[in-house]
Order: sequence, then structure tokens, then C-alpha cells
Amino acid sequence: MKQVKLAVVYYSSTGTIHTMAQRLTEAGEKAGAEVRLRQVAELAPAEAIASNSAWSQHFDRTKDEPKATADDVVWADAVLFGSPTRYGNVASQLKQFLDTLGPQWTQGLLADKVYAGFTASMTQHGGQESTLLALYNTIHHFGGIIVAPGYTDPLKFADGNPYGVSHVTGGNNDAPLTDVQFAALDHLAQRAVRVAAKLSA
Repeated sequence: MKQVKLAVVYYSSTGTIHTMAQRLTEAGEKAGAEVRLRQVAELAPAEAIASNSAWSQHFDRTKDEPKATADDVVWADAVLFGSPTRYGNVASQLKQFLDTLGPQWTQGLLADKVYAGFTASMTQHGGQESTLLALYNTIHHFGGIIVAPGYTDPLKFADGNPYGVSHVTGGNNDAPLTDVQFAALDHLAQRAVRVAAKLSA
């Protein structure tokens, strides 16, 4: 059986989604996948980034990390997309990347892959589920296979999000990820790799 190729493609402004993406990368590798961790390009103007110290610091720390390209999605057997919530929707930076995939979509190169998502918001009901569902609208157009975690493991009753993995940052407190979220992220990556392996077989 060939090794599963997993792409973790994300946008992060202040670092929470970045940390989640790193954990998914580690979990995917432990599950036996070859993993590409890719950040989508920042689109916000410099003054907007500078207005938030956490955003500015994260931008400076990660500006030289590998940027996502269409090839990363075409290459992968499974793709995990990450975005903070923006008014209950996908951040414009990730959406812009998705919108550039038209040529690959028309060729059918995005179909029949495993996809799932992860997100974070400042508040408990800040649009986490609607962000993931909005993301999946695009995946339906790709002809992708959405492999949401559902409640396929008891740990999901602690995490509480069957649509993907999510975290509440608590606003300016930037509440760190806990073992609950890390376990859910591990499960998401393992499930995506496992299903992608079955499809590849």
C-alpha cells in the first residue's frame, strides 16, 4: 500500500491555527503519512497587521514558512484546511487561495480526495461550526470526500465538534490549546490518513 500524502493548508493571524496545524502535521506523520505543512499568503495591509501586536509578531515569526500552492492540494491524497472564523465564515486569506484553484478544479484534479477542516474563534459561539460548514461548500464543488470526525471516538464528546476540530481562544487572553483539542486534532489527522489509505487501496 502506498504512503498517504497529507497536506495541511492553513491561515493563521495570531498563531492559534498555526499551532493546530503543527499538531496535525505531527499526528499525520505518526500515522505514517508524508505531510506538507503549508501556510497561505497573508493579504491584509501592513497597517492592519501592525494594529495588533499578536498578529504582527506571528506574521514576523512565520513570514518565511513555505506558502501553499495549487500543487500541494493536487499532490495530496488528503487535505486538512485550517482557518480562524471571520464573521462565521472562512478567513479571506484561505478563501482567496481556494478561489485560485479553478484551473485544477476544471481538470478534476481536486476530486476524490479526503478533506476536513479545523478552526478557532474568540468566543464559544463565534461561528466555529458555520465556518467549517462554509468551508465544506467549496469541497462539495471540488468533488472531494468530506471526512469530518463526527462522534467516531469518545474523545469527541469532550471536544464537542463533529464537523472538525475547533478551539475557543477567549479573546485577548489567547487561551492555549488543551489536551482536549490536541486529542481531537490527533484523531482528525489519523482518521483522514486512514480513510485516504483505504481509498488509495
